[in-house]
Amino acid sequence: MHLDLARELKAHLSARLARSGEPVTASDVGGRRWARPALGLAPVGPDQAHLAIRLAAKEDADVLLAGLDDAVLDEVDVRVIGAVRALSAPTPENLQWRTRPLAPGLSVAHPGVSAGTLGGFVRVGGRLAILSNNHVLAASDAAAVGDPVLQPGPADGGDPAADRVATLTAFERFTADRANRVDAAVATVDAEVPLEPGRLPGGPLAADPVEVDDVEPDERVEKVGRTTGHTVGRVSAVEVDGVAVQYDQGVYTFDDQIEIDGVAGAFSAGGDSGSVIWRSADRAPLGLLFAGSETGGRVGGGVTFANPLATVLSVLDLRWVAS
Repeated sequence: MHLDLARELKAHLSARLARSGEPVTASDVGGRRWARPALGLAPVGPDQAHLAIRLAAKEDADVLLAGLDDAVLDEVDVRVIGAVRALSAPTPENLQWRTRPLAPGLSVAHPGVSAGTLGGFVRVGGRLAILSNNHVLAASDAAAVGDPVLQPGPADGGDPAADRVATLTAFERFTADRANRVDAAVATVDAEVPLEPGRLPGGPLAADPVEVDDVEPDERVEKVGRTTGHTVGRVSAVEVDGVAVQYDQGVYTFDDQIEIDGVAGAFSAGGDSGSVIWRSADRAPLGLLFAGSETGGRVGGGVTFANPLATVLSVLDLRWVAS
């Protein structure tokens, strides 16, 4: 269907879900509590899209789709992706070593966090800073501005006495009473620490982040992350609302997110949180990876979710640094 019609269908279904109040009980699945779905747009051609519906369990699809006519069902892309979690679990790889100069893809974290990924570099208040997730650099709101940031992260042997590289400067706090837009934080690089923003597979990224509205159907994208290294994927849905992400302290919901499928297996894994995702065609930075599922990908593994990078930069008042 046309992109505008897909957006209308998404809004209609979102309103229907909102009117339902609290999660309902599916009587045909033993009274299990039904989890609300994430809704987005899956591009299928120029100005054409299906409604992307992402569900925690197959039974949820039966509850959600009941009563929809065949014409609507032909225009939906329904996938069961299981639980979506913040990607922060450690797995040893070369990117987990202590490395100077700093570069995108390396293990990094707050002293109270296991490990995540150094996504890239930005300017905040005129100073160079590391960009990653709140749950990586700010310990999911538990940190305070001025706290140290380590490279490598503690799970990879990072020591506060020897491996401090930056100082937490700003982060967007999570909220439970409305949808979140970003999981993002920045830490100003300490003066004596060398860095190399453009050291990425294929060279530096473009200077200007791409707007989500400019993403082509099935856009090919890449990232380099602390756990899985350099991987290639394709954008499978945009403007995804209602992405419920499980963090250690609870579940937070995110709106207007980007969904990515791997090309040869999973695009990301635990510990890749904070990676910057770029468009292969022109190397324009596109998103900030923050969460994913274990199932639901077209070619095995799960799907990955990312905040639009332009939104991250706007929310935290940052300027992207390509090289």
